Amino acid sequence: MAPDLVDTAELLTSELVTNAVVHARTEVEVRVWSHEGRVHLRVSDGRPDRGVVPRERRSYASTGRGLGLVEELASSHGAHVGEGRKTVWFELWPDLPAPPTSAWEPVPPCSRTSTVTLTDVPYVVFRAAQQHGDAVLRELLLAASATEDRTGAHRTDVDRTGVPMRDLLVAHDVAHVISACLTAAVEEAAPGSATLTLAVAFPADAAPAVDTLRRVLEQGDRAARLGLLLTLPTPPHIRAFHHWVLDQLVTQLSGGAPTAWTLLPGMPASTSIELTPWDAGDVEASSVPTVAADDGGRIIAANAAVAELLGWQIGELIGRPLTVLIPEHLRERHVAGFTSLLLTGRSRIMGRAIPLPALHHDGRLVPVRLHVQAQEAVDGRTVRVAQFAPRATAPDEGRPAARPEPGPPLDVPAGVRTAQRPAGEETARTLERLSLLADTASTLTSTLDLHEALRRVCQVLTRRLADWCVVDLLGDQGDVERVCVVHRDPGALREGVDLGRLPPVSETARGPLARVLHGAGPLLITDVPPPDQAESALDARQLELFARLGAGSAIMAPLRAHREVLGALIVVRTGDERPFTEEDVLLVADLVRGIALGVDNARLHEHTRTTAEHLQRSLLPRLPHVESLQMAARYAPSSTTTQVGGDWYDAFVLPSGDTALVIGDVSGHDLSAAVAMSQLRNMLRGIAVDCREPPAEVLRRLDTASITLTPQATATCVYALIRGPREGSRDGSWELHHSSAGHLPMLLTTPDGDTRYLDSAPGLLIGVDAALPRSTACDRISPGATLLMFTDGLIERRGESLGDAMARLRRHTAALARAPLDVFCDELILGLGAGSTDDIALLALRPFPAPAQTAGTPP
Repeated sequence: MAPDLVDTAELLTSELVTNAVVHARTEVEVRVWSHEGRVHLRVSDGRPDRGVVPRERRSYASTGRGLGLVEELASSHGAHVGEGRKTVWFELWPDLPAPPTSAWEPVPPCSRTSTVTLTDVPYVVFRAAQQHGDAVLRELLLAASATEDRTGAHRTDVDRTGVPMRDLLVAHDVAHVISACLTAAVEEAAPGSATLTLAVAFPADAAPAVDTLRRVLEQGDRAARLGLLLTLPTPPHIRAFHHWVLDQLVTQLSGGAPTAWTLLPGMPASTSIELTPWDAGDVEASSVPTVAADDGGRIIAANAAVAELLGWQIGELIGRPLTVLIPEHLRERHVAGFTSLLLTGRSRIMGRAIPLPALHHDGRLVPVRLHVQAQEAVDGRTVRVAQFAPRATAPDEGRPAARPEPGPPLDVPAGVRTAQRPAGEETARTLERLSLLADTASTLTSTLDLHEALRRVCQVLTRRLADWCVVDLLGDQGDVERVCVVHRDPGALREGVDLGRLPPVSETARGPLARVLHGAGPLLITDVPPPDQAESALDARQLELFARLGAGSAIMAPLRAHREVLGALIVVRTGDERPFTEEDVLLVADLVRGIALGVDNARLHEHTRTTAEHLQRSLLPRLPHVESLQMAARYAPSSTTTQVGGDWYDAFVLPSGDTALVIGDVSGHDLSAAVAMSQLRNMLRGIAVDCREPPAEVLRRLDTASITLTPQATATCVYALIRGPREGSRDGSWELHHSSAGHLPMLLTTPDGDTRYLDSAPGLLIGVDAALPRSTACDRISPGATLLMFTDGLIERRGESLGDAMARLRRHTAALARAPLDVFCDELILGLGAGSTDDIALLALRPFPAPAQTAGTPP
């Protein structure tokens, strides 16, 4: 017999025997023989009720590979269930042709089952949860088995996981049944989107065992958190999914009503974990600088945009640790945060836009706004996808910002099945499908007005697919707006159909529209309930429209672009002659991808029509070089809008030799504010150079000029002059003369961590009353101390008092008192500015001891 056949036979036999020992836990009979060089093997156990549950072959799975190996390596394989026993077999043939492969026989139905409905099951989360749960149970079983003595008695005092063997065996059995039932239900479904609705036939008397499984999984998760298992602790979204599935099984087996996953209170936010499967092709095709890393922190995908931004070749990045893109002073923080994420599933930065520097290949820092999301891969991995969006900065910080372009829509999960049709009919349907997709795409680009483009798309759909259709869009604050309703017969809308704001998606909303706006679907609705069955105002509004326009069947689909739900498309047919089918659902799933991308592009166009950001960037100065004085500045636009406002900083050397320092904020957050800011900045520069007066007098003249030339603008500002130590100075202190026009006070931090605000020269903001007096204060800054000038976006948070915010800033600067000045600024932006809804500008300086020098003209 060929040696390779012997090796393969030994491998597959060990896998099947292991399955029998772990899952059946009965006596195992192994029969093997060879005939004419061919190997035949049978493995039998005494648990016919425990049928085989084949799994998809996933390279990252820690368990469930045995049957996959048999499928991959055996010439033929199968299973059959007889009375009192179950047999799994395979054959190895060294030559062709091999016999036909038998299918795995499904789990025999139990005597009494109940149907449990699982609504809006996220496909990739289901696969990842299945894999993680199997791994935890398998490891718990191995740990418990290791504590049995030679007589088979279980020594619970030795088992550190604390899971009794009797509970573990019950949990293992019912988990196998759940996996088998869910796998069978998924195979019966025809998914056209990232979510499935499953009708699961489940043993009616299994509720107590399900409760035991829940308890065992919780104990296993605690053991993993304590480091007693090799398996990592359960991520929050996987834990939530486990609880939801088990709750639905117990609740519905007891006669309760189903609750959709998408409407689950407290469900993990879609901004941090996505329902659509990760695909390396999405990263590579995107024009946004993007990398993806696995649980080991290794880069597994990157695109040309990030390679160009940070000076790498794509091939050089793959396989390297993610820390090669992180500045050295932030690496320890990254490693601690990533480790905490793996162990707890929680992170401060996931799903948020964080302004910080990235490390270029040549060693320089590139200011970016980092946005990290976790995505499940179909093979069970959790992948961290990081986008490095360049941001507007001072020229000293790095290259100018660039607006990212949207990447392509994500693929639908594997598993979509289509019915077989005659070649001619299938070709005609394919051509019709492609024609409709092309017409929809061209209609979207026929106008720059978003609402008009969507109305035209609905007109195409009512001619080719539906009797009438609706588009609802989600606003920035989660509000829902109905932007168009189009009917094939315009006369049907004579009574008027309400457009505009819809009722909010409340916690009581349980209808299909609420589910779709949470990311479910496309949903096929063939039985439209009457309006009096609505459970919320949103449901009632939708059912009233269905009743008014005579809905017979409908498909609701989410408009999703870049893993964000933008709204919903609803297509409806009236009467019962030609209701929508599952095949139509697949077509609508393709349509909404293009429509959603068009909506996203239109919104992006609306934002990019403004030139405010380019204006803001052009006005950010290069910091001057002053002997014995180190300076650093940062500017971070708002993370919630692409428009910029009136925040600015400035620093320049006067003819007297003094250095002028400015921080300011013009009221407003639009192009007008940016223009007013540029005018104030230039006026202040001119006045400061021409007028050798104290800061209070400079601000008074600026106030007069502002009221005269830009009477509608108001602004806050701090103007300061700093000069080196005077001749004969013993301590080398620098002098700071300053005046404030309604701005937050500067913060001084000593090398020992003592902090105080310089608030002794307050004044009214610019643009109110130039006649009111202003004052100048003088403070001394010792070598090594750090002076921070900042705008309110750094500290102000909704619902928090200004005093608490300023106290928090003092604590941060005290902790960073001895950090290098660039690190000082980056850590402040990272620690306080993450997710800020306002622009942030800050200017920091730190004097160092220097030889005595001639002081400038006193202010």
